Amino acid sequence: MEIIVINQSSEKRWNRYKKDFETIARRAKEVLQLKNEYSASVIFVDPSEIHEINRDYRHIDRPTDVISFALKDGEDDYEMMEGNDELGDIFINIQAIVDQANEYGHSMRREVCFLFTHGLLHLLGYDHMNPEDEKEMFNLQDVILDDIVPKKIRK
Repeated sequence: MEIIVINQSSEKRWNRYKKDFETIARRAKEVLQLKNEYSASVIFVDPSEIHEINRDYRHIDRPTDVISFALKDGEDDYEMMEGNDELGDIFINIQAIVDQANEYGHSMRREVCFLFTHGLLHLLGYDHMNPEDEKEMFNLQDVILDDIVPKKIRK
């Protein structure tokens, strides 16, 4: 799976996670038994930019940690180009990475990879709007991510 990283923040440190994202994407393809080759974009943004995106597209007037925009909701939504199916874009709030890593007591690497995994699953059609779907999606997040970036609680 091709992952394109676009860093719209002034902080270069976010560029280092591309290899992790590619590893997570390969693991997701394996776990979900995906047949096609896919690509997705990850865009690192600041809180004001994700707030604007959340307000304009989801009509929720506050920042959030991650937003995904899938290019399709089902296999028949549009004619696929041969070779590589583009899934869409994952916007990640850089301040949320720092804040949530501290709040949950784990590394920033774990948090940024968790947010990417969460966003990727949304692009692949998973959601958490009801308890059954939430349980399935959150379980998949752990199955995909835990062997790559284990949950390590900092002391």
